[in-house]
Amino acid sequence: MLFGLKSTVYMVKVSYQQKPYRKIMMESYGADVYASPSNQTESGRAILKEDPNNSGSLGIAISEAVEDALNHEDANYGIGSVFNHVLLHQTVVGLETKKQLEIAGDYPDVIYGCIGGGSSFSGLFWPFYYDKVIKKAPKNVRFIATEATACPKVTKGEYTFDHGDTAKLTPLVPMHTIGHDFIPAPIHAGGLRYHGIAPTISRLATAKQLETRAYNQIEVFDAAKLFIQTEGIIPAPEPAHAIKGAIDEALRCKETGEEKVILFLLCGHGYFDMQAYDDYLNGKLLPYEYPAKKVEESMKKLRNLYPWLDEVKKKYI
Repeated sequence: MLFGLKSTVYMVKVSYQQKPYRKIMMESYGADVYASPSNQTESGRAILKEDPNNSGSLGIAISEAVEDALNHEDANYGIGSVFNHVLLHQTVVGLETKKQLEIAGDYPDVIYGCIGGGSSFSGLFWPFYYDKVIKKAPKNVRFIATEATACPKVTKGEYTFDHGDTAKLTPLVPMHTIGHDFIPAPIHAGGLRYHGIAPTISRLATAKQLETRAYNQIEVFDAAKLFIQTEGIIPAPEPAHAIKGAIDEALRCKETGEEKVILFLLCGHGYFDMQAYDDYLNGKLLPYEYPAKKVEESMKKLRNLYPWLDEVKKKYI
């Protein structure tokens, strides 16, 4: 808006319904916001024809946005995570954090962050990972990515080539994935409902350079409630996954008597997520866990689609 640019947003339908204030804010700035899957695109219409009650996914929303951009010469598609240029932009977070810790005269022993596409976590930990690989880190810092059990792309997914969107408009990307056809459960951590993860995170996870943890949304909101009542800050459901990891780490240190500097990323406030907190406080949340069988089914479909996939995977990743 400030630069006179028109914006069209395809918002995952379940988030569109659960979090209307996000939609209203974007519309207030002049954006056109559509619940995805929508009737605005061929890919959206095809999905709705097959399943009129489809609740949407980030993969579907990406398909619609890419298709929209392809059909309008004056439009470009902007992606906010997963790919390296976005992750590099985000490293301003980690660089600023390093400066803050220098002022405090300390350095983290462990770093926690949540992963949807991977940009916020990468933005925090990459500068510290750089210190570690060039052997300038004063500590043997550990990096731990936290995800939702309802969308466990790293903890249950396969490291292979997959599309970044449901309609297969984007190129094949090397990443941990639970399948581009993934339709998520309606968990409130909308930013973590993406079927894949940044290729760099996939590579580092495979090389055991970082660890991953998966939590269900009930234990995540338990951690968020504790954080609210001790820190006075209401976190978004996404970073509450990192808070859960940080709390668990602190409790382990309490038991063992270790002293650790635990760094985590609070990458969003929860003031647009009050319906999620209302559902939590009234016992309406469910501890969704995506079954491994569903991942196997999606991987089978992927191999049927690309019979040469395993050969290429073996050769390149």
